[in-house]
Amino acid sequence: MAKKNKKPTNENSEMEKSDEVLTAVSKKQLKAERKNKEKNSEVVNKKNKKKAKNEKPKRHHVKEIFSELKKVNWPSFKTACKQTGAVLVVVAVFMLVILGIDSLLGWIISLIVNI
Repeated sequence: MAKKNKKPTNENSEMEKSDEVLTAVSKKQLKAERKNKEKNSEVVNKKNKKKAKNEKPKRHHVKEIFSELKKVNWPSFKTACKQTGAVLVVVAVFMLVILGIDSLLGWIISLIVNI
């Protein structure tokens, strides 16, 4: 097998130098990004202030809510009653199941404690 010729180099010092260069570059980039963000936030704040001045009164929002509610497909009274009954039946069944499990576990624990 052929051995690779290794020249003695100071890899640690080279790595440290490259790390220093990277941190210096990254610090400059971070500063530039922060400045850009500050400028952008100032522009956004100015736009928001303009929008706030041009915003319509709250009555307009209420009208929009009622217009959306008119588009809803409301169920008939008969359908609503059937669905409510189905929900109540399912809740009652699960209540009985949980009550049964609770009673069973309580009975088992009381047997263990009395021993």
